[in-house]
Amino acid sequence: MRAKSFIPTHAGAWLLLVVCAVAPVQVAMAAGGPFGIDHRVTVDNRGIWARHNQLVLEYATAATVVIAPLVLGDESKLGDTFWRTLDSVAVSQAITQAAKLTFQRERPSQTANPDLFFRGVHDSSFPSGEVTLIAGAVTPFVVAYGRDHPAVYALELLPLYDSMARVKVRGHWQSDVLAGWAIGTATGIWAAHRRSPLILGWLPGGFEIGFAHKF
Repeated sequence: MRAKSFIPTHAGAWLLLVVCAVAPVQVAMAAGGPFGIDHRVTVDNRGIWARHNQLVLEYATAATVVIAPLVLGDESKLGDTFWRTLDSVAVSQAITQAAKLTFQRERPSQTANPDLFFRGVHDSSFPSGEVTLIAGAVTPFVVAYGRDHPAVYALELLPLYDSMARVKVRGHWQSDVLAGWAIGTATGIWAAHRRSPLILGWLPGGFEIGFAHKF
């Protein structure tokens, strides 16, 4: 199945700007980090922002990305999109882990200084792996279906939510989540434009059918 054409949207850019605006202007002006926007915010680990909810989203996304392609195969547009999503998530996570090992940044839960990089392999704030995962998972669907079904752009609310939530619980700095969102989006667009899904090509041909069609 051929990759779909991609119609650029400004929705993702506007949502990224929202993440930058999580604190008053006077606080942001005193911030640091690679983009000059990083600062601690008041901890909020309650309600919708609770860490438990973030983990539910992360695990549900990961499980869907792995299981759905095997169930659906590649004989439908939906199945093909899920295989591309698996490619996007796999590649984006590899990039993110390499970046974490390279930059070794301390989290805002560890320090109030956003400029502490290269502190050791146990420090892994930059970029956000969770936001990368979710952005990498939704982007192929935005590319495949957004043109004909604009409501699909609402999927971008998922990485927006996770970006804000990770900052609120001091799991990441603002630049961490922005970088993660950018990586996931870039790999999602790359996966959507491939002639065929990458990982599917490495597997036996039977996976193109999918378990749902076999039984």
